[in-house]
Amino acid sequence: MAIAIDFGTSNTVIARWNSATGQAETLNIPNLSLQQGLNPPLIPSLVYVEDATLGKILVGQQVRDRGLDIASDARFFRSFKRGIGTDIQGFLPELDGQTITFEQVGEWFLSQVIHQLRNSYTEVEDSLILTTPVDSFETYRHWLGRVCQSLPVEQVRIIDEPTAAALGYGLTEEEILLVVDFGGGTLDLSLVQLDQGVQGVSGGKPIGFLLKWGNKSLAEDSKQKVKTARVLAKAGQNLGGTDIDNWIVDYFAQNQGLSPNAFTTRLAERIKIQLSSAHQASEVYFDEDSLETYELELNRDRLENILQTNGFQDRLNASMTSLLQQARRQGVEITDISAVLLVGGTSQLPAFQTWIREYFEDSKILSQRPFEAIAQGALQIAQGLEIKDFLYHSYGIRYWDRRNNRHAWHPIIPAGQPYPMNNPVELALGASRENQPSIELIMGELGADTGGTEVYFDGDRLITRRVDTGVTSVKPLNDSEGARTIAKLTPPGFPGSDRIKIRFMVDEQRFLRISVEDLLTNDMLLENQIVAQLS
Repeated sequence: MAIAIDFGTSNTVIARWNSATGQAETLNIPNLSLQQGLNPPLIPSLVYVEDATLGKILVGQQVRDRGLDIASDARFFRSFKRGIGTDIQGFLPELDGQTITFEQVGEWFLSQVIHQLRNSYTEVEDSLILTTPVDSFETYRHWLGRVCQSLPVEQVRIIDEPTAAALGYGLTEEEILLVVDFGGGTLDLSLVQLDQGVQGVSGGKPIGFLLKWGNKSLAEDSKQKVKTARVLAKAGQNLGGTDIDNWIVDYFAQNQGLSPNAFTTRLAERIKIQLSSAHQASEVYFDEDSLETYELELNRDRLENILQTNGFQDRLNASMTSLLQQARRQGVEITDISAVLLVGGTSQLPAFQTWIREYFEDSKILSQRPFEAIAQGALQIAQGLEIKDFLYHSYGIRYWDRRNNRHAWHPIIPAGQPYPMNNPVELALGASRENQPSIELIMGELGADTGGTEVYFDGDRLITRRVDTGVTSVKPLNDSEGARTIAKLTPPGFPGSDRIKIRFMVDEQRFLRISVEDLLTNDMLLENQIVAQLS
C-alpha cells in the first residue's frame, strides 16, 4: 500500500492509494484528525512534549482535546516546520534537561503520525511519499532523509508540493498549469507541464526523488503509461497563514492592549478563517491576569489594511514576477497558462483571491481542493509517474572578494539546471602558495540574491521575517574539518599554473558529486565523490 503525507505548517494530510477502487483517498486517523466532521480530515501540526527523556509526546488533535494549545507553555509547539533546517535566532527551549530543536519536534510529529497510522490501518505500507516546499534547502530534505531511515517502510520518495497538487487536480492532458500553494508557512508557485505517452520507466531508473530504497520498484516492469511532469518554473518564499495570524495579533496588541500568546494567536486564526466566508468576525477573550474581557472584532476592510501594512501584496507580486520571468525564458507567456490551481488554506483568503484575479480570469482558476490535492497527487508517483525536474537553487564555490574584503560565492551549477546532468561542469585550480600540501574548496547551495529569511522568537511565537540584505543566502555543504580538503598534492603545489581539474555534476537523485584530477601526475584524486548526500 502506498501512503502520501503532506506535512504542513498548520495541518497535515494523509492519503493512500485504494487498489480496489483505483482512487486516492484521504485518511481519518483516530485521536489525531480534527473531530469536527471536516471533509477532508486534517491533522493539526501540533506537538506537546510531556516528557522529552521518555519520548512521551502528544500530537495533532490530542493536543487540542486537552486544551494544551491555548496556554503559554514551553512544551507546546506549533509552526515548527518553519524552523527545520534554519538558523534560529534566540534561545531554543530546554525540556527535561534537553535542548529541543525543531528538527527533533518534527521527527517526533512524523514518527507519532506514522505509528498511529499503522495502528489504525492493518495494511502494511511499503511505499511512503512525502512532499516538500519548493523553496526548501537541501538541509530540510536531508532532515527528511534521516528521519525516514528509521521508518518501517521499504521505499520513501519526495516530490515538490506544487507538482503534487497539479496531479491531485487530475489535469494531465498536456496542459501548462500554474499551481499556487499558499499554506500556513510557505507560498509556493510552480509552473508545471503534464503529459502522457512515455512507455515504462526509461532505462529502469527509479521514479521520483528517492530518500530510501527497498528491494523493489513499484514501477519496475510496469506496462502502463507513465505520466511525466515537467517543472518549467518555480518561485517561493516563507509567507503563510501563520504570518497573517501574527499580524492580526499585533494589530490587537497595538489597538486593544492584547497580550501576544498561544491563545490569542489561535483567536486570530479563528477570526481570519471566519473572514474567508463572512465580512465581519469576532471572538471574546478573557485575560486571566487583568481579569478583563475583550471583544475582538475585525472586518475584511480592516484585515486588508493589516495585510497592506505588512507588504502582503508586494510580496505576492515579487513571487509572481519571478515565476513569469522564468517562464518567459522557457518560451511560455502568461496567456499560455491553461489553469491556475489554488491549494492551501491561506489560498481561500478573499484578499488573496482578489489578487490572483488581477493576473488570471475566473474561468482558469480552480480552488475546490485546497487541502487534499497535494497528498492525493503525491500518490501518483507510486502509480507510474516520472518527474522531470530542475534545481531550484544553484551550487557554487566560496572565494575571497578582495574588493569588498569578505568571502563571496561564485555559481558553478546554475539554478534551473535539469537533473541528472548530461555534461559535468569543469573548473581548474592552482596552488596559491609555495609547497602547498593540499587544496581546499568550500561548496554551497545558493539561495536568492536579495537576502534570506530570519527565524527568531518573539515571546513564545516563532517568527520568520524576510531580510533583504543584497547578500546571497547560502547553505554550505562541506564546511567542516576534513570535508573542505578535496585534493592532497604529491608533490606539493606551486603558484603559476593549474594543478587540479574538478568536474561537478548532479545525479538523478540530486546528489552533488565531484571528480578531481591531478594535472601534474594525471592521477584521479577523487572520482564521483558525493558532496551533499541527502539520504
